[in-house]
Amino acid sequence: MSAAPPAIRRIAHLDMDAFYASVELLRYPQLKGLPVVIGGGRRALDDALRARYAKLPLHEIPVTAFPLLKDYTGRGVITTATYAARQFGVGSAMGMMKAAKLCPQAILLPVDFAQYRHYSQRFKAIITDIAPLMENRGVDEVYIDFTDVPGGQREGGRVLARLIQKAIFDDTGLTCSVGVAPNKLLAKMASEFNKPNGIAIVYESDVETSIWPLACRKINGIGPKADAKLKGHGIETIGQLAAKDLQWLMDTFGQRTGAWMFDAARGRDDRPIVLESEPVSISRETSFERDLHAVRDKAELGAIFTRLCEQLADDLQRKGYVGKTVGIKLKYEDFTAVTRDITIAHHIADSKEIRRVAGLCLKRAPLHKRLRLLGVRMGTLLSAEDAQALNFKQNWPPGHMNTAQAAIDSGANDPLTGQLF
Repeated sequence: MSAAPPAIRRIAHLDMDAFYASVELLRYPQLKGLPVVIGGGRRALDDALRARYAKLPLHEIPVTAFPLLKDYTGRGVITTATYAARQFGVGSAMGMMKAAKLCPQAILLPVDFAQYRHYSQRFKAIITDIAPLMENRGVDEVYIDFTDVPGGQREGGRVLARLIQKAIFDDTGLTCSVGVAPNKLLAKMASEFNKPNGIAIVYESDVETSIWPLACRKINGIGPKADAKLKGHGIETIGQLAAKDLQWLMDTFGQRTGAWMFDAARGRDDRPIVLESEPVSISRETSFERDLHAVRDKAELGAIFTRLCEQLADDLQRKGYVGKTVGIKLKYEDFTAVTRDITIAHHIADSKEIRRVAGLCLKRAPLHKRLRLLGVRMGTLLSAEDAQALNFKQNWPPGHMNTAQAAIDSGANDPLTGQLF
């Protein structure tokens, strides 16, 4: 008896539909079908709304009571928007003041990352119960290996995709879109074909008809600069890219990038599903509603800086990591930015120690211009378990900060860096 032929590789990309906005609509179902944008932090206006209607369930708060985008003032950016808002040209990473001109009637809700993480964990647990080979790609998207999962080959993966969609919706009330293809590159493109709540199946034989007519920007990895350069050579579609010679691409974009473009345009991608992905770093940052000065706004900046360090410490401890490279990021009023970091001798995850080392980093950064953004980062990560195996002590005595202090001694008296917040 001859052996059964090997299963055809089927990789799915699952993308939750307008994830943050959809989670908010679970809380406020009365806003379904309306233009809604999510952005900014937890605002006093939102707290006032909750307080005003404290006797009512959240789903009974009148629609007319919610804050509108047209009344927003500040420099916050949109995290996401409902599909009704996107029809007006509103999108992620857009400034809210700009979005207010496009869709002034949109309802504005604050970001609630704790709630989004909760639902993210729920939908991913559902997926791994059905198809255990899953690659985590962020809070709202994953890759899944359908190849050897029951139903993963039926109708090219449509049967399994439909099962996962239903299981997620039944448990959370959230919808998702799924693309299934021979590899990750094509699956990600396919997941955009039938949004929202759609399924798209792509085979190798579909590349010419389904993929080549698309814009080059649809290839994950071709950004605005590369796309502009391609257009400068008259290349706008993936099919036009596929028609270019390999040597020309390598000569124009470099050997590595050119070779990758050559394969990507033909739908080739042999990247495996990565089950565990260790983060390179973990960071927290915030943009300010107004530019803040290191001297005149010292107290406010100090409170924000401390809170960022505490949030970073919470993230590290929740995810089970420690680190020994602490860095800061500053963005100034003129949109220029600087980063500074210090690597100490031992791994830490304690907020006070992070704050101490981050403060030393500040002494190496100019603070004479007003600030619009502040961030804190932890790198050189190690799992807490591995750190314990190396006899790591979570609260290392301050004496071990000498290495970090020595690194900044030469600039400590600089008049531009002497004022810390």
